[in-house]
Amino acid sequence: MDIILLERIGNLGSIGDVVTVKDGYARNFLLPQKKALRANAANKKVFEANRERLEKENAERRGVAEKAGEKIDGAEIVLIRASSNAGQLYGSVNVRDIASGLEAQGHDVDKKQIIMGSPIKSIGMHDVTVALHPEVHVTVKANVARSDDEAELQSQGVDVLAQMFEDEQKEIEEAAAANQTDPNLEPGEIPAELMEDGVSTPGGETTTEALIEATEPDTSSDEVEPKSE
Repeated sequence: MDIILLERIGNLGSIGDVVTVKDGYARNFLLPQKKALRANAANKKVFEANRERLEKENAERRGVAEKAGEKIDGAEIVLIRASSNAGQLYGSVNVRDIASGLEAQGHDVDKKQIIMGSPIKSIGMHDVTVALHPEVHVTVKANVARSDDEAELQSQGVDVLAQMFEDEQKEIEEAAAANQTDPNLEPGEIPAELMEDGVSTPGGETTTEALIEATEPDTSSDEVEPKSE
C-alpha cells in the first residue's frame, strides 16, 4: 500500500514522503495511529494544504521531547528479581517494568515509547531505548539485580556474575589445597604417614601393592582344620 507519512518513521522516511508498506502494517498501525494517510489524489491535496502546519506542530513536539530527554537520558532504574546461580531470571523484565520504574522517578513515559528487542532475562546492566518522539531517542539503564547490594555493585561497574565465578573458583582451589596433606606428593602417591611399619619391597621401595598386602587381615587362624575320624 502507498501511504503519505505524517511524521518521521524509522527506516521509512520523513513527513510528506510517499512510501510503500505492507497492507497489514498500514491498516493495523500507521493509519489508526494517524502516522500516515493513504496516498491517493485527495489525500495528497489535503496534505499539501496542511504541510506547513504539520511540520510546525512536529517541530514543537520535537522540542518538548528534547527537553524531556535531557532529564531522562542516562537515568538508571533498579529492578530486584530472583534468579538462578547462573544469573538467569525466574521470569523477565518487560516494557511495563521499565515504564513503571521511570514513572517512579518522576518521568512521564508511556510503555509504548519503550523499545526493547526482547524481554530482559538475566541480571546485569542493560541499555534500553526510549523513543520520546520519532526524532528523539534516549537511552536509560536497567540495573537488574538480586539484591540492593548487588545493584549497588553493578552501578559501580562491577560484573557481579564474573565476580561470583571468580569467588567460586577461589573457594574450590582453597578447598583442594586444604585437603592436600603433602604438596610435594605426585598424583596417586601415598603419603608416608599412611604407610604401616615402613612396608617396602625387597629393593627398599614402598609400593601400593605391598601396602595392601601388609594391611590385609590375617585369616590363616580362622581356617577350620579337618576333623580326625
